[in-house]
Amino acid sequence: MRLPLAIAHRAGNSLAALREAVEMGVDVVECDVRTGRDRLEVRHLKSAGPLPFLWDRWELAPASAPRLGLDEVLAARSHGTAIMLDLKGDARGDMAAAVAQQLLDLPGGEVLACGRQWGVVDRLAARGRSVRPVLSARNRVELARLRRRLGAPPPGAAPAYGVSVHRSLVEPRLVAELHRAVEVVMTWPVNDVGTLDAVLAAGVSGVISDEPDVLAELLARRGPAPPAVG
Repeated sequence: MRLPLAIAHRAGNSLAALREAVEMGVDVVECDVRTGRDRLEVRHLKSAGPLPFLWDRWELAPASAPRLGLDEVLAARSHGTAIMLDLKGDARGDMAAAVAQQLLDLPGGEVLACGRQWGVVDRLAARGRSVRPVLSARNRVELARLRRRLGAPPPGAAPAYGVSVHRSLVEPRLVAELHRAVEVVMTWPVNDVGTLDAVLAAGVSGVISDEPDVLAELLARRGPAPPAVG
């Protein structure tokens, strides 16, 4: 994949958005993976337990509404586009095993696994076929933990391929420090061109955006891909 990566935030949470992102030519399509209804579901909305709705901040949806399965997203994904699975929870490790099972027969394409609960990411990277782990940090407390983790990884953990840090944490010295430890430093949310300018100037190598116009601008700035050699 060419750097800086153009990453379509949550585009894998609907098949229509996934197709649009692939047609645009993004490098990575991100989706949120949760357990529910005895299978792996792709959705950002959280369950309210026994209550009959899904929720996130000011958004509600009926729990009876159709839900997209991870298997459907993997089947619809273009072979040339990487997918990043944002693993939401499940400290018991059941999610990692279930996701790894679905990835067994996945033809081609890179798979990244990210999340703020790094144990789940580690377990999937240990089980999954060629899964690249990405460790996320949303705030300064998590960033301090991330720095410690990169300096002294736990025994047996796969080396992190990348990190994803919130836009509010991004500044050039931090990005340079993180690049010494990982291949790709991503940030989110980058939803306007001014923010795109700022994070690229800081040196990030992955831009996570909800906005197709911002991703299109990043792709235009990179220019056409070089011709294949041979």
